[in-house]
Amino acid sequence: MPEPPIPLVGFSALSGTGKTTLLTSMLPLLKERGVRVGAIKHAHHRFEVDYRNKDSYRLRKAGAEQMLVASRNRVVVIAEREATSGEPSLAELLRRMDTSCLDLILVEGFKREHFPKIELHRPLLGHPLRYPHDPDIIAIASDRPLTTTPCHLPLLDINRPLQVVDFLLQHFFHRGQIRSTGDQQRLAHRIR
Repeated sequence: MPEPPIPLVGFSALSGTGKTTLLTSMLPLLKERGVRVGAIKHAHHRFEVDYRNKDSYRLRKAGAEQMLVASRNRVVVIAEREATSGEPSLAELLRRMDTSCLDLILVEGFKREHFPKIELHRPLLGHPLRYPHDPDIIAIASDRPLTTTPCHLPLLDINRPLQVVDFLLQHFFHRGQIRSTGDQQRLAHRIR
């Protein structure tokens, strides 16, 4: 995957580990610090975001390949894809995002793609760690101490979203990975 225009971090875990719960707890904390966040979530099945009997649904079902719905507060684009085209890549989805108004993108899913990820792990579920088989893992967030924790990876508490936010801010924004000097100054002031 080509280098994304802004920092990108995935949250890798099996279903039921708490990815969405953690992300929904982190988003307000990031926003409080002035970080503009986008999110990409992979779905494993067909899904609907507009509903039967809504005009957008009816127009899409009638044959619109792309459907854009806009209001004062929200813009949504729905693009139909042929089932034979396979799953969209993360790079393809990133091209659809307007990164000019974002500082960070959080990704749920896409665990087989190569980009920085935090592995979420709950030992009581009985699943093995993806690390070290996934070299893109930069930290592990768990609800219990791990007996086989890699000594060079940070171990975060999955139940402390502020700790995960602090790790992300330190890892990405204090290492010169912000797009411009103006963004660095704006965020440096907010996240101290």
